[in-house]
Amino acid sequence: MSQNEQIQLFEEKKVRTVWDDEKEEWYFSVVDVCGVLTDQPDYDRAKNYWKVLKHRLLKEGNESVTNCNQLKLVSPKDGKRYNTDVATIEQLFRMIQSIPSPKAEPFKQWMAQVAAERLNQLQDPERSIDQAVADYKRLGYSDAWIKRRIKSIEIRKDLTDQWDRAGVKEGQQYASLTDIITHAWSGKTTKQYKQFKGLKKESLRDNMTNLEPTNEARAA
Repeated sequence: MSQNEQIQLFEEKKVRTVWDDEKEEWYFSVVDVCGVLTDQPDYDRAKNYWKVLKHRLLKEGNESVTNCNQLKLVSPKDGKRYNTDVATIEQLFRMIQSIPSPKAEPFKQWMAQVAAERLNQLQDPERSIDQAVADYKRLGYSDAWIKRRIKSIEIRKDLTDQWDRAGVKEGQQYASLTDIITHAWSGKTTKQYKQFKGLKKESLRDNMTNLEPTNEARAA
């Protein structure tokens, strides 16, 4: 699976998602969905709710749970990656029927919108850029910073395309090369530089100032 992880927002609540390029399908963190539908902001309680619900659905022979996948996602608690139950939109539609919540129907509509927007972005890549700009503006970034960030995304894409053509595998090899580039200009690995900036699960690139060179620009 070629994974593209994203944090989606439903009524300002974060839902971890993964886009599978090969299957052209979304996977949603089931724990996050349970937290949204039960209006439970505490991650451990949402996790426990899913544990109990999962056990009940398994006993009932619910196929949506039986076929549930696991992917390594970043934990909202400590920023580390753990195997996490994820489900497709179709699977979630069936699971949601077992969760009494007034938000069930709005959430279903939101998932359908997320899916439709992704398909539109695949047909028209400019939509992805427009959405990124809108998201960064909502988070309070300046126009100058956003312009620089979008440029760095383009450079990163060109760089990873070159790596792909050279036979570099996405994942650990990408991370190793990124570490080499980061160390070349900062004297630190990517992890060390994030610690230096006081970041945990936040994106390093989203927290670079105009005085800091991007890894991709250095490599270009």
